[in-house]
Amino acid sequence: MKIGRITISDRASAGVYADRSGPEIENVLREFLGSAVMFESAIVPDEIDLISSVLKKFADELKCDLIVTTGGTGVSTRDVTPEATRAVLEKELPGFGEAMRMQSLAKVKTAILSRALAGTRGPTLIVNLPGKPSAVRECLEIIAPAMCEGVAHLRGENPHASTSQKK
Repeated sequence: MKIGRITISDRASAGVYADRSGPEIENVLREFLGSAVMFESAIVPDEIDLISSVLKKFADELKCDLIVTTGGTGVSTRDVTPEATRAVLEKELPGFGEAMRMQSLAKVKTAILSRALAGTRGPTLIVNLPGKPSAVRECLEIIAPAMCEGVAHLRGENPHASTSQKK
């Protein structure tokens, strides 16, 4: 599986601090998917046009099966990841954001401020995650099964078929 991971952060993109959330995406997804995954990565500032451009490049040119972003999902003026993502989506999948918010709300009472969302662009599933490494892990653990099934559907596979039916 080819996975794009995009960190959206003004400070990380400027080198003010190291990106910890992007590598955490890789750590968690390798735990769920094993070593047969390949990652493309990018760090971009909180700019709608730049985020949308990288999303399109990863989906359309690099043919990623899954794109996972981290950061820019809050309510501050610079948080524009959902707007940039929505601009490139063909179908929105609101259940992903709802599940992440509900799970996080049990631990962090301000989790309802997150605007994380997900959807598809062609055969690519795109998922926005919060920016904190701990939230990345927490959210991915909740949505990983749905992400895997979504990618299988987008590839035209039947994720419920037995091994003999898949051949």
